[in-house]
Amino acid sequence: MKNIWTILLCITLISLLLFFPEMTHVGADIGVSLFMEALFPYLLPYLVLTTWLLKLTHSYNSAPFIVFLQTYGISAVGGYPTGAATITQLVKRNSITKQQAAYLLGICHCPSPLFLFGFVGSDLLNSTTFSWQYLILLHSFSFILLVAVYLICPPLSKEVHKAPKDPTPFTSSIKESAPTILIVATTIIFFTTIYQVFLHSVEVVFESIPTYLEIGIASFLEVTNGLHLLHQQLYGDMLIFFTVVFLTTQSLSIHLQVIVIARSANIAIRPYIFIRIVYSIVIPILFFLLFL
Repeated sequence: MKNIWTILLCITLISLLLFFPEMTHVGADIGVSLFMEALFPYLLPYLVLTTWLLKLTHSYNSAPFIVFLQTYGISAVGGYPTGAATITQLVKRNSITKQQAAYLLGICHCPSPLFLFGFVGSDLLNSTTFSWQYLILLHSFSFILLVAVYLICPPLSKEVHKAPKDPTPFTSSIKESAPTILIVATTIIFFTTIYQVFLHSVEVVFESIPTYLEIGIASFLEVTNGLHLLHQQLYGDMLIFFTVVFLTTQSLSIHLQVIVIARSANIAIRPYIFIRIVYSIVIPILFFLLFL
């Protein structure tokens, strides 16, 4: 039954793309613009450098909690999906267990500081105060969960042998980063295109839809586009609060990026989903109580 619904969804989307080719082109253009302006300049250099760093420190026999801190630090600087890519590499080189990785996926899942200060703080809100408040709250809560996972999950068995050291770490880092960049670009362009075509098809039938529903659909599919539309419609504390909600819940495109990357190392997804639900509830409530 699930497969039948998926097939029907694919047929419906293909039909919409064929019926509205102009909106398909518009949506793809918007997706490419969002990716190139909001994500690509921040994601690419950090993804290559963090992968390179992991390869260079391959032989460094760090304590398990130090590995946790290094992984979180890399994800905090690089932003999503850098954390997922880093965790996948650590699993493949036998530096952490798959159980640890499953929980770390949800914790090491932060928006890049450059994205927060650049796109959100400067471009959308014209103030970096929000960016500082959000980062401090997010990382404080994440550190508590990081310690909890370290104490609960059993460490890596000493009998497990690490993979051989890479003789050309920089070259292989570029090669390994390219698929992640492609996944990010593809999901953003795809969901932005689907959003534009779906919105246009609904307007053809119903003439117009409520603004809040338009923003909700956009943020559900692709958070960068949702934040952009949110900035055009809301002001004051409402804008700040829903910006927190969108940044914390993220979007279907981002979660699919993480899932695709994690599946390459057979990492379980359910703990990731559970932890992201916890974040989506706790962070907006704490931000409202502390800063609004």
